[in-house]
Amino acid sequence: MIIDMPNTRTREIAQKIDELHEERGEAATGRVLTLLIDTNDAELENSLEVANAASREHPCRVIALVPDTATDTDDDGETGGADDSNLNAQVRFGADAGAGEIIILRPRNGLIHHPDTLVIPLLVPDAPVAAWWPTNPPANPSKDPLGAMARSHITDAMRSGNPEATVERLRRNWTQEDVDLSWTRITVWRAMLASMLDQPPHLPITAATVSGPRGFLPLTLLRAWLRLKLNVPVEVRLVPDAQAITGVELTRDDGIISLDRPHEDQATISQPGQTPQPISFPIRTLEDCLSEELRRIDPDEVYAEVINKGWDLLHQ
Repeated sequence: MIIDMPNTRTREIAQKIDELHEERGEAATGRVLTLLIDTNDAELENSLEVANAASREHPCRVIALVPDTATDTDDDGETGGADDSNLNAQVRFGADAGAGEIIILRPRNGLIHHPDTLVIPLLVPDAPVAAWWPTNPPANPSKDPLGAMARSHITDAMRSGNPEATVERLRRNWTQEDVDLSWTRITVWRAMLASMLDQPPHLPITAATVSGPRGFLPLTLLRAWLRLKLNVPVEVRLVPDAQAITGVELTRDDGIISLDRPHEDQATISQPGQTPQPISFPIRTLEDCLSEELRRIDPDEVYAEVINKGWDLLHQ
């Protein structure tokens, strides 16, 4: 069910949602969080598709803000008091909204500068708020109007216009609520490598190599994590045609431990004196990564260490 609400107000949107819940005999109290998405028209449908998939694990209310800058003629930033009629909205329910409801807000003119006043009346009561920027995040998410009300700031520097510059801006303004999906993409790599190192013999690692495409942010974060945790040099082997990380080699006195993924869905674990072991190892989807961060919500202490300490170790 898709309901368009042109020239509306937030109280009318809230009333419409209450009516829809009453018609279906359900309540919004089943929502475990509110997910705020700050995006644009080009990215909107893809972002909502990802949020829908994630909501099946985490039933939530999704509020997407898509500023209508094409009609922005109000330069003074005023909203006209409590009047928010410079707002078009769409409400999606049922099969069109995953395990929750979707509210798309398209503010124009002065309302563009006050997204928090639009969102607050629509939040699920007593539920945490997560804010997600699917492409280009603000330089300081904690100071952003949406980020200021969120318990988790989810960015994706890899999908921004300039990943390296975006990471540097995010690092300068980092707070414990921040996490980036470039980091979440290497969760399985970190888990597998930690599991391999837990097996005897527990010999020290003397060197490490990571392989993958040039300029791939998750590869840099994996390298920073290894550099921080192992305290050894971590070299990079570039694989020109790769779409993701292709392997990690860890050198010990008894030989090389390796986790190689030459293909997108299968990897091989190799350890000295053991038969190579093939495992299923598909590339993580955006849905996988968003679901993980919505499951966590709380601060990621390891990410904090890597982004604040490990990253600097790579540039010494």
